[in-house]
Amino acid sequence: MALPGRAARLAPVVTMAEEAERKAAQRLGHFQQQVAQAQVKLAELERFREDYQLQWINRGGQGVDGNWLVNYQRFLGQLETAMTQQRQSLTWHQNNLNNARGAWQQAYARVEGLRKLVQRYLDEARRAEDKREQRLLDELSQRLPRQSHF
Repeated sequence: MALPGRAARLAPVVTMAEEAERKAAQRLGHFQQQVAQAQVKLAELERFREDYQLQWINRGGQGVDGNWLVNYQRFLGQLETAMTQQRQSLTWHQNNLNNARGAWQQAYARVEGLRKLVQRYLDEARRAEDKREQRLLDELSQRLPRQSHF
């Protein structure tokens, strides 16, 4: 079915808006994956630190030399640095996700607004066509010879 008048003129705009919304949804999905991956990496680092600290408890109970202690502290410091960097990475990905969510919400709202406008134009066209048909039927009924019943 071909769209009437104004609705037909809006069809390319709706198509472009739908494409923009689809791309925004893809970006949103991409950033959701990146946040999830960053969260997994941070959780892995935290588990690794806990395991390493348990090694300290176990090894410390047996006695340690100064060299082992220096290496332990150096590695723990590097691990803390890595965790700090991963937290920063997670924050950066979460900000990207929030921005992508806002862009998608705007694109979605635009598509929905355009669809409602097209539907309004279609409804108006249908009402106008219904009125035109009713006028034609009224005119035809007035032109038909009236049968008189005697």
